[in-house]
Order: sequence, then structure tokens, then C-alpha cells
Amino acid sequence: MMDNSLKTIGLIGGMSWESTIPYYRQINESIRERLGGLHSAKILLYSLDFHEIEQLQHAGNWVPLLHIADPTADEIKRAGFKTVGLLGTRFTMEQGFYKDRLRVRHGLQVLTPNAQDRETIHRVIYEELCLGKVTTESRADYRRIMAELVRLGSEAIILGCTEISLLVSNQDSQVPLFDTTKIHARKAAEWAAAL
Repeated sequence: MMDNSLKTIGLIGGMSWESTIPYYRQINESIRERLGGLHSAKILLYSLDFHEIEQLQHAGNWVPLLHIADPTADEIKRAGFKTVGLLGTRFTMEQGFYKDRLRVRHGLQVLTPNAQDRETIHRVIYEELCLGKVTTESRADYRRIMAELVRLGSEAIILGCTEISLLVSNQDSQVPLFDTTKIHARKAAEWAAAL
């Protein structure tokens, strides 16, 4: 007998494909934890060519999608934090589409690294993590940058790019890290299972 209680999740992959793998795995692990047995998620995966997306980003030609910042902000507020550091691509850290949503819609104070550190974060994402490369040098850079955000008042730090969790985890930070990949995947699984 088929169990039709699960909703189907539409997953856009390839932004970059390196983070598509943990998304797929974490959604399925969440479903298995919640429902047990041989349950797995119903997922339609459409994988984009990230090169094309990068070109659109640089041109400022954004396509509206379900916003990843909302479930992240909800978890941060539930944990009682009001001031957060934000790591991500240069677009995420510098443009308003993520920061402004956290500030205006969710009332969070958002701190970002200085210009040189933002460039380091961005470079590591594009030139290393999106290519599956993880180095101890880059992990040390991220640890230093996160420590500086804490010094400036961050109570927690958002890993606002899905690849960052491939490089650092809570053991690398003095404050809690909020991994948007994990949070977004869990929320998708909760929606699919109507829990």
C-alpha cells in the first residue's frame, strides 16, 4: 500500500551542485528520522548550470524564489538571538536581498565582515568550495573572520551560502552557527511531511 501523505518537494540544485548533495541527503535523513522505516522524500530535482546563474547575478537580473532567509531567521529568533553575523557570497553580504529581509521582516541586527574579509569569504566560495576544494588555510581564514564578527557583537553567525558548511562547523566558532542548508532542508522536509 502506497503512503501518499508526503508532499513532493521541488529542489533547485546546481547553485552550486556541491551543496545539492547535502541538501538531498539532509532532506531524506529528516524524513527518515520523522517517519522511520524505508521512508524517503518525494523530490523533483532540477539542476541548474551555475555558470548561467552567476552571470545573471553579476548583471543584477534576479529571479524571485522562496526565500532561504525566512526559516533561518525564525530559528535564530527562537534561539533568542538578536545580533547575527552573516557570511556568504559578496552578493549576500553586500546587497539587500538577504540582509534587509533579516532586518526589516525579522527585526535582526546583521553584521558583515569588512571589505577585505568579504572578498576572502567570496573567493573561497567561488574558487574553492564550489569546486569541491576544502583547505586548512581557508578554514583558518573563516575562523578568524567569525571571531572578528563575535568581537563586534555577533551572538550567532549565519552560514548564508550553502557551501560554507562544507568548510566550517560549530566547533570552528565561539558562537552558534546557523547553517542555511540544514535549516532550509529541514523546513522543506517538514512541509513535505505536513508536520
